[in-house]
Amino acid sequence: MDDTPPYPPIEPTSFDLIVIGTGLPQSVIAAAASSAGKSVLHLDNNSFYGGHFSSLNLEEFSSFLTSQSSISSSQPNPPPSAAADAVDHVALDLRTRPMYSDVEITSHCSDLLEHSRKFNLDVSGPRVLFCADAAVNLMLKSGASQYLEFKGIDASFVCDADGQFSTVPDSRAAIFKDRTLSLTEKNQLMRFFKLVQGHLAASDEAENDANGRISEEDLESPFVEFLNKMRLPPKIKSYRSHRPFLSFQISISRDMVSESFPEIGIVLYAIAMADYDQDEIEVCKDKLNTKNGIDRLALYHSSVGRFTNALGALIYPIYGQGELPQAFCRRAAVKGCLYVLRMPVIALLMEKESGHCKGVRLASGQDIFCQKLLVDPSFVVSVPVAPSQLDCLPESPQVINQVDAKQKVVRGVCIMKNSLKPDVTNFVFVYPPRSLYPEQVMVIRAIQIGSNLAVCPSGMFVLYLSTLCNDATQGKELLQAAIKSLFTLPVSGIPENSSSVDSENMEEVKPTLLWSALYTQELATGSYESINSTSMPDGNLNYNVLLDATVKLFHQMYPQEELFPETTSPENFEDDDGLSP
Repeated sequence: MDDTPPYPPIEPTSFDLIVIGTGLPQSVIAAAASSAGKSVLHLDNNSFYGGHFSSLNLEEFSSFLTSQSSISSSQPNPPPSAAADAVDHVALDLRTRPMYSDVEITSHCSDLLEHSRKFNLDVSGPRVLFCADAAVNLMLKSGASQYLEFKGIDASFVCDADGQFSTVPDSRAAIFKDRTLSLTEKNQLMRFFKLVQGHLAASDEAENDANGRISEEDLESPFVEFLNKMRLPPKIKSYRSHRPFLSFQISISRDMVSESFPEIGIVLYAIAMADYDQDEIEVCKDKLNTKNGIDRLALYHSSVGRFTNALGALIYPIYGQGELPQAFCRRAAVKGCLYVLRMPVIALLMEKESGHCKGVRLASGQDIFCQKLLVDPSFVVSVPVAPSQLDCLPESPQVINQVDAKQKVVRGVCIMKNSLKPDVTNFVFVYPPRSLYPEQVMVIRAIQIGSNLAVCPSGMFVLYLSTLCNDATQGKELLQAAIKSLFTLPVSGIPENSSSVDSENMEEVKPTLLWSALYTQELATGSYESINSTSMPDGNLNYNVLLDATVKLFHQMYPQEELFPETTSPENFEDDDGLSP
């Protein structure tokens, strides 16, 4: 009996661009190409939009991670294609490789599956958007913002090994309200921000005021050294004393740090978003220079108060981050892009003479032709084995893109019934280097989201964590240390429903963990001649680096086209309550 699904034929059979996968980068390029008047076919073998950038219900989330970590090499046997024996091209098998590994899913509450459809869990979390960042500007320019709603993130914190939080002052008003800073320290901070603002203002003017600018020498120096030079107030917290954090520590010299006094750099790690320990300049894998540090401070502070419904710097989409690729897909569809889900692509059609890709073969057996092809980062092209194929193709790559073998990102998702901070629902926080243990050199980024953003049932919360690492064991140990500092872990032998502790009988200091998932995600980028490939989700909190690469890829593919040209069409108006300046 033939189990091949009844795939309908696709008409027409030739397009300017075929896009495989509906992740955020693919969806942006599909929308941009459609807006430029290109005919686009957008395919996905999943039954949902978003791919590695999707938001899924609890059951789908577990199934996706499990299936993507153990992808079978088998492919459906398609019916014979009419073009199978074409004289001008050959078909190379297209397969997928696992982009996730070491998946650990643990449930301490069997009742959760009954509410599976009420969850929208981000596969690429934690993610937020800065109100003034490139992603928001791109959504506004493209018109994708029509299909999205956002809410502001309530607060930003730094966390320590005891699960204690310290507020990150993100504005002048927040600095002056901070009771842990002396008047002298507040004035020092204000002078620093005034210097930064003066530098940015001078840089924007046609005739730069040398007195208002930071010197080129300082701009090229490590940001941590510049902050030391500014003599900002160093604030550290002893993990043995259990005293509250002093809330605006920048950097201190190494001789001031004892073994039990890990350094907490709020500017470096919570605002400038440095990923690695910046004090160990000699061994730091990603040294943040002053120029980039100043730019990140500028982004943070220009984001505060940009939108009337989000007074802080950060926003999050209602229903989860998976709404972003869907919004661009909708925009592309309005411009004529054709969408087909549940449609596997099994082979690439390569021209014999040039070796360039000229189309794809679908699981239905149908061949579709195109001028350009854009694929999901998980695809692998099989090396030809027939001598005739080897002779006719000048070069046949084994993979379309390259996996970063030296770096991975480990992600974690936790579900609980109580907020990590009783008075705050949606917030981001960071574990700076050495905040959990002395050997910690990477930052952990995290975000807690509540039910008011429609990502979980009422009365529950979702926590996302991530960290960059060299191997899965290293990253998982770091996330597990963070989870241990934040949660009361269920005790073996106690019934699952005991995860909800009665406050009348017992005062629970920390929330009880109901469900968790830990998994390692590969980082992959690259392209090959006429086959273009997008990137996997990176380890950043926002999308700026990812979308910058996406925009560059679009211009590489279509150097003569403008990215989302301005239009006066009525369909391009902005009436979205989620992005209202």
